[in-house]
Amino acid sequence: MTSSHTSKKQDLPPTAWAVLGLLSFPGERTGYELKKWADSSLRFFYWSPAISQIYAELRRLEELGYAASARSGPEEVRAKRRYAITDAGREALAGWASDTAEAGPPVLKHGLLLRVWLGHLAEPERLRAMVGGHLERTRGELAAVREAMAQAGDVPEWAFPALALRWSERQHLAELELGEALLADLAELGGVVKGAAEGDRQAGGDAPTPG
Repeated sequence: MTSSHTSKKQDLPPTAWAVLGLLSFPGERTGYELKKWADSSLRFFYWSPAISQIYAELRRLEELGYAASARSGPEEVRAKRRYAITDAGREALAGWASDTAEAGPPVLKHGLLLRVWLGHLAEPERLRAMVGGHLERTRGELAAVREAMAQAGDVPEWAFPALALRWSERQHLAELELGEALLADLAELGGVVKGAAEGDRQAGGDAPTPG
């Protein structure tokens, strides 16, 4: 690999490696098929890039020589461009996947918890409704994870994606447990806040901090 390619390899964002990773499994796929697969696998433990991002990364990977594409023949009603990983792409991906120093810590951005953090500005019932909605969505996601697990379970080439999906199943189960605990915490806090508010009214509503 040339020094120019080495430099470009180091500059690749995680999304590019994820798209190349989708291509590393047997078969050739269109950008649309890659998006569908990302939606039924990657999004459960990482994220699913937009279709525009997938095509942008495919162009980048082709420029690097990590992927190759070919248009379908006249036998198909609508011409499609299918992509496949190259030997150079597989070698680069294997190097990146085995480099644990690049993995980095997991990043949690929990929109619901951000709203709970600002719960002093919200109605308690509204907060509880948001948690309830989150639990409903999580149950739906858990069902989708299990469906993906069932599809991957009988395919030997998907043994490692199946492990990632199994981890995601456990993570969604833990999220349900955390959500139920949060509902209990909100209920308990509601009584405390109500009592404190009544005490503030009787005491003139002093601020909870000195000064």
